[in-house]
Amino acid sequence: MKAIRTRGLSIRLDVRTSAVVTLLLVAALAASVVLIGTGDFDIPAADVIRTLLGDGDAGQDFIINELRLPRVLVGLLVGAALGLGGALFQSVSRNPLGSPDVLGLGQGSTAGALTMIVLFQGSAVEVAGGALVGGLVTGAVIYLLAWKRGVHGYRLVLVGIGVAAFSTAVNGYLLTKADFVDAARAVVWLTGSLNGRDWEQVWPLLALCAVLVPLVLVYGRPLRMLEMGDDVANALGVRVERTRAVLLTASVLLTAAATAAAGPVSFVALTAPQLARRLTRSPGPNLMPAMFMGAALLIVADLASQRAFGADQLPVGVVTGVLGGVYLLGLLVTQRKAGRI
Repeated sequence: MKAIRTRGLSIRLDVRTSAVVTLLLVAALAASVVLIGTGDFDIPAADVIRTLLGDGDAGQDFIINELRLPRVLVGLLVGAALGLGGALFQSVSRNPLGSPDVLGLGQGSTAGALTMIVLFQGSAVEVAGGALVGGLVTGAVIYLLAWKRGVHGYRLVLVGIGVAAFSTAVNGYLLTKADFVDAARAVVWLTGSLNGRDWEQVWPLLALCAVLVPLVLVYGRPLRMLEMGDDVANALGVRVERTRAVLLTASVLLTAAATAAAGPVSFVALTAPQLARRLTRSPGPNLMPAMFMGAALLIVADLASQRAFGADQLPVGVVTGVLGGVYLLGLLVTQRKAGRI
């Protein structure tokens, strides 16, 4: 930890965390450039950069700026939103399994989307809106059911697991009521994919992140105190329930918006904060590292799926599900050896 003082202003800078954030940002941008150049018509990285700077030919400009760039931007924003949302949930619940994947937010967003697909044959915009509403309603239900003179981490996780099971059952029921065309469409959405994403998905997600990310970072210090326990946080002047409610609401919004934009991309919210914490070796919430780790993970996963299987054969949600499942098993083994479960 290094202190920087300028004109009476003192800033504490964690050198290792700053280095990790910088490396993750560089990795995410480098993978993005390679991903933009990947497809049926491969484009060298140098040409991609030249075109992004406005110096490419007309054909490359159309392919990059109209077809591929929006998809990559959605991937970066979705990964960042999931990473930050997962870090918030894990910090508030003080549990490494306190992820939106485990607590049912993804399943709730899926229920909202399936309702629009199966019952109303909704358009892509209506399906995204249904996913957003479903995530918000699920988050509100979890918070209310977990409330008992405050919301505590252990109870929040247990209630979330129960809501996740209920939402999964609802999703299964909706699929049984769908006709063949709607069921096929729903299954494609359920895998979590960046295929076909364009600027219509970029702008709403970018606007939401522009509002919520600064808000969450402002609450970084109270969140760090909250991790020490409610009594300690209260003694240090933190409004515990207000802080917890604001951060949980921000996490729900980030997760629901990410799901609305790309479908239920699994395990990024679970793994990104834990991987970021291991890289920084910091016990705090690691909000910025988790955010950039989520963006890098999703872009690298999408790049791996395209390189190995082609742009339209394996959705990115399948890749993150496989990698995340392996990570979850390893995390459970580690927690059991440590005597925490």
